[in-house]
Amino acid sequence: MINDILAIIRDYWLLLLIGQYPNGPLGGLANTLILSALSIALAFPVSILFALARLSKWRLLRWPVTALVYVTRGVPLLMLILWSYFLVPLWTGADVPSFVTMLTTLVVYQGAFLSEVVRGGIVALGHGQMEAAKALGHSYLGAMRFIILPQALYNMIPSIISTFVSTIKDTTLGYVINVPDLTFAASQVNNQLLTQPFQVFLILAVVYYAICWSLTHVANVIEQRITRRRAGMTNRAAPVSLAPSKIVSEQP
Repeated sequence: MINDILAIIRDYWLLLLIGQYPNGPLGGLANTLILSALSIALAFPVSILFALARLSKWRLLRWPVTALVYVTRGVPLLMLILWSYFLVPLWTGADVPSFVTMLTTLVVYQGAFLSEVVRGGIVALGHGQMEAAKALGHSYLGAMRFIILPQALYNMIPSIISTFVSTIKDTTLGYVINVPDLTFAASQVNNQLLTQPFQVFLILAVVYYAICWSLTHVANVIEQRITRRRAGMTNRAAPVSLAPSKIVSEQP
């Protein structure tokens, strides 16, 4: 079986890597990584807007966004993909490429999940940060931009990377609407060979595992560094907080 796997990699590595390009659309692993990166890059600002809307005091803004987040998180991604694939052309009358459909769906889906991460990071900072920012003369938006969000987003870096890992795995569902990703390329290889489906999809599983494991390891390393940095800041702040009480105790 190992010889079969090595033969498949030798004969079809280019198809698995870039699909039919340059004789056709870009596909394979390259398209999977591009789709995942674009999804996270676009979902990130969307998630911040969703989180701020959910924390807003304006009900007309908070309630619709909350409903959108709950519905998106509660419906399987496959259903959202199929709805987008069939309903968007029906409503707009335009022929939307499958790549754009998948990208848009992932942006909304991952934006809804990331928004809860962002909201949790903001809430975890407590009200004291906002009150201190307003005391320094910042408006609500200014405090969010310069004080609250930088701290919250820094703490959320591991969660963002974990979401990126989930996005890479979610791109496999693009196969149902013919997005030329790595899964689609593996299916093409399987259709040409016909007799070695286990070997083909074993290669596919190993590639996805290697990518996801690497990113998960990066997330763990970053999380450990953030934890060590917090511990260092706490240790440096401790002598300062103890200094006044020491001075008082030494007074006659």
